[in-house]
Amino acid sequence: MNRRKVCVLMVLWAMAHLSSPGCGLRTLRRTTGGRRGSAVLTAQDAHGASLRRSKRGWMWNQFFLLEEYTGTDLQYVGKLHSDSDRGDGSVKYVLTGEGAGTLFKIDEKSGDIHATKRLDREEKAYYILHAKAVNRFTNEALEGESEFIIKIHDINDNEPRFTKDPYMAMVPEMSDIGTSVIQVTATDADDATYGNSARVVYSILEGQPYFSIDPETGLVKTALPGMDREVKQHYQVIIQAKDMAGQMGGLSGTTTVSITLSDVNDNPPRFTKTLYEFRVPESTELGSELGVIRAIDADIGENAEMDYRIIGSDGPGMFDITTNGSTQEGIVVLRKPLDYEKKRQYSLRVQVENVHINPHFFSMGPFRDEATIKIVVEDVDEPPVFERASYVMEVKEDAARNTIIGSVSASDPDDKSSLIRYSVDRRTDMDRVFNVHAGNGSVFILRGLDREEYAWHNISIIATELNNLQQNSRVPVYIRVLDVNDNAPTFATNYETFVCENAKANQRIQTVSATDPDEPLGGHRFFFSLAQDAAGKANFSVRDNKDNTAWILTRRNSYNSIQKSIYHVPVVISDGEFPMQSSTNTLTIRVCTCDREGNMKLCNTEALTARAGLSTGALVAILLCVIILLVIVVLFAALRRQRKKEPLIISKEDVRDNVVSYNDEGGGEEDTQAFDIGTLRNPEAIEESKQRRDIVPETFYPPVRRPVVPPTRDNNGDVRDFISQRLQDNDCDPTAPPYDSLATYAYEGNGSVAESLSSLESVTTEGDQDYNYLSEWGPRFKKLADMYGGDDSDRDS
Repeated sequence: MNRRKVCVLMVLWAMAHLSSPGCGLRTLRRTTGGRRGSAVLTAQDAHGASLRRSKRGWMWNQFFLLEEYTGTDLQYVGKLHSDSDRGDGSVKYVLTGEGAGTLFKIDEKSGDIHATKRLDREEKAYYILHAKAVNRFTNEALEGESEFIIKIHDINDNEPRFTKDPYMAMVPEMSDIGTSVIQVTATDADDATYGNSARVVYSILEGQPYFSIDPETGLVKTALPGMDREVKQHYQVIIQAKDMAGQMGGLSGTTTVSITLSDVNDNPPRFTKTLYEFRVPESTELGSELGVIRAIDADIGENAEMDYRIIGSDGPGMFDITTNGSTQEGIVVLRKPLDYEKKRQYSLRVQVENVHINPHFFSMGPFRDEATIKIVVEDVDEPPVFERASYVMEVKEDAARNTIIGSVSASDPDDKSSLIRYSVDRRTDMDRVFNVHAGNGSVFILRGLDREEYAWHNISIIATELNNLQQNSRVPVYIRVLDVNDNAPTFATNYETFVCENAKANQRIQTVSATDPDEPLGGHRFFFSLAQDAAGKANFSVRDNKDNTAWILTRRNSYNSIQKSIYHVPVVISDGEFPMQSSTNTLTIRVCTCDREGNMKLCNTEALTARAGLSTGALVAILLCVIILLVIVVLFAALRRQRKKEPLIISKEDVRDNVVSYNDEGGGEEDTQAFDIGTLRNPEAIEESKQRRDIVPETFYPPVRRPVVPPTRDNNGDVRDFISQRLQDNDCDPTAPPYDSLATYAYEGNGSVAESLSSLESVTTEGDQDYNYLSEWGPRFKKLADMYGGDDSDRDS
């Protein structure tokens, strides 16, 4: 039995039972809509006899077509037949829709449908087509258009494909069996609703026994306990996905999963040595690095971070240890100075411990380690050491040269003590005031001292070893100069004192005080008195107030500035120290004219000059300044006289008067802003000598005004005569500004029936122009008609 007979039998069985197996026709269903008609299904039985079944309202709903057909003949899809087809060739079957004419062809006479190409279900799973039967000759539809579907029957022609290749995964080391690592996914383009073509099963090809995979879900898990990252960190697992539920003949695809074991803190730190030894010079500066210790941890990252600390030492506080965050090394640092002569060796007990500890691995031992550090101090030739960090000495300012004021002392701290030589650092004693004995360190004076000039001297003394001149040290020496009463007191200030001509006897005219650069321990005590050589003939007296001040008093009732304008009073001031120092200070007193209250009104010139305290040079400078100011004022006045008068027109563009420029005349009679010629006919309406508002011209001549006879309506006065007369008046008037009412009429405007009045567009001269038509324009142009519309004889009269 050939393929076609088998298909026919399956179609007949499908029509009887309305089921879905078959080779061209999958199902037959009763339609409830569309055009009513009959569908006829024809086939042959096993003996070749023609079978025919007709029933109205039945038609094909869908066909099934095998994908990837490899036969040599066209793949048969099915057959269409109409009850109207009598076999005489008058019926024509037409196929339309997706792929009609290209993928699918129909025999117009028999209604057989064939597929012309190999079809791929993964590209398109089904096609919707329409079929109808028409009269071949009249093209009249014999059957209503029917819709049917051709579905592509799937075959297993696509292998599973993974969504990624490769996969990257990470799982902690030492994980328990069954710990999830990653889930892989493979997809199959075949039809998952038909058979097992798209049913995928996962398996591991490489990577056992470390990992396993769930065959249904693709979840990868650990399969071996105790996987140690420090032993092996990276694993490559090859996973296969096979369709047809893994059965023989199924297609498969593979992918690679790269699995990395992440680190956990399962290894404690360990010192590389149990004993470290460092040799350190005793001259090592504080904060210096003495040595480095190192512990090894097989872990990485934060699991390998360590903390070092000192847990025991025979030199408390001498040393410290810190952790280098980059290298995880322990750095030993000096905190106190070393001294070979006092202690030559130190022993430290140090401990290292992980910073981050995982409690799951406590059972693997303590995550710490201990070691010993031995520090040996080496002897160094050290510079001399002074007994004190600084020295303070005192000396009186009247001390004689070579007087010893104190001494310094230094010694060699080394075992082999060396002799010391002392010297003064001359950079701190440029004037060579002091010196030091080279052998015993005694400090003495080279020059005289003055406390009032320098109360303190700060010098440096150098101590140098005789065996090694490179070894030296310095110490500051502060020398205080003690005060000696070697200065006499003087007036505290320069007093400006005057006495009134009408002064009374024993009248106070001035209070004086004194100053002394010396600084006695008990404070100053000054005594004031009048000099003995002036006591007998003195006009003034001095009264000591016993409080370091004194009054200057008059000794007669009146003074005459004409007879004597200035008095000099010698005042003796002495201190109370030993040895006593005194000085004579002269007080200048001027005689002035005063009012009744004693306020000064006038003093003589000499007294005023003396009071002002102006020297001859200052007076000359003031006089020169006054002369220069006078010269400047004279020059400024001369320039003002020579300044030219400002012209009326400053520039070509500075036109600020009644100048109007008309590039376009505007709207003719409708232009209400145009110049009103009625103003020229009414001279009384013109403003009197209208000038520029911003420039006032100088009036050289009075304005000349001639009487003007206004033109009347009867005589039609010539406007030009009026304008000429006004122009002549302005030309003769020098005060009139050079501006007039200027109106440029380039174009009359669209609103005027007279069109343009420009002479440039006139074809005739003014003499040939006839203005009689103005009288026809209405009352608005009557005045112009009277002026220009008459004959020449009328205008000349």
